[in-house]
Amino acid sequence: MKIIHCADIHLGSPLSSLPAEVAEERKGAVRASFAGMVDYAEKTGVGVILIAGDLFDSDRPLKKDKQFFYSVVRAHPAIAFFYLRGNHDGAQSYSEELPNLYTFSDEWKSYEVGDVLITGIERTPKNARSLYAGLRLPREKCNLVLLHGQAGEGGEVDLKELRGRGIDYLALGHLHTCRAERLDERGIYAYSGCLEGRGFDETGEKGFLLLDTARPVKAQFIPCSRRRFEEISIDVSDMDGAYEVYRAVVARSAARRDDLLRITLTGEASFGGQGEELTRLIGRDYFFVTVRDRTARKTDLGRLAEEVSLRGEFVRRVLADKDLKEEERREILALGLGALAGEDIE
Repeated sequence: MKIIHCADIHLGSPLSSLPAEVAEERKGAVRASFAGMVDYAEKTGVGVILIAGDLFDSDRPLKKDKQFFYSVVRAHPAIAFFYLRGNHDGAQSYSEELPNLYTFSDEWKSYEVGDVLITGIERTPKNARSLYAGLRLPREKCNLVLLHGQAGEGGEVDLKELRGRGIDYLALGHLHTCRAERLDERGIYAYSGCLEGRGFDETGEKGFLLLDTARPVKAQFIPCSRRRFEEISIDVSDMDGAYEVYRAVVARSAARRDDLLRITLTGEASFGGQGEELTRLIGRDYFFVTVRDRTARKTDLGRLAEEVSLRGEFVRRVLADKDLKEEERREILALGLGALAGEDIE
């Protein structure tokens, strides 16, 4: 049997870190990627889709986002959707009962689909201490278990409590990057990641996992993101201007034309105020480009230290302070000289 494992769709996310027009496009892309994943399932004979939490971004999802999700489920009656709420979802997420939509609660609940048993529980303060006590799985079945939370030491999902329980595949949600590792001798656990990145903290390819339940269960990552967030850091210390930086970005960036790219400039620059020019040069090559200038102005400190001025006195005192580490000295000089020049300090 072929099954899709997805999670962390975050329908309705405000995407407030992006400009308004870019955020609106990204919201549409999240819906389009979810619909595209379901169309993929229909075309390739996938009969089951597991949603391991955070389908919505809020415990009070917008009406249009709920209507979108339930209309997709309703339009694909041959696909069984198993939706387990995560920490962003709430009681109002479960608002329609459809024959092909299966949900969970704060007690372990199982559904039998052929020779596969799908079992899940939604974590709450009420069941935190007894979460694993009620898990009983038949060894002869192919057991898929759904949970939402951070796995490992200090996380909400205790992998030690799940080992040796007869789990073939543990479908997790919460982390937005795809990751699969061995749970025990029998099974694996995996995060599918999100379908679309929502900011520059979610870079790289996004998608879902396609499961083959012929034991041992195998999981294949299927990319589906409309656009990717990518970030590149460029040391401009030996560069003369925006065009040379532009050429370095083109040579090193793995971003595609439809992607969102953030360029962080570092090092000591002999030029300043090149962010806008660089944005104009490279903006035509990508859907969205933003430039962060984290450079320090290249300065002849020896010459400045000889000045009879407030600036010279500041440089002399910093250079003479033997207790400062070199990195601290550079940072203090960069901030202080910038402030004396009237620059805004972040």
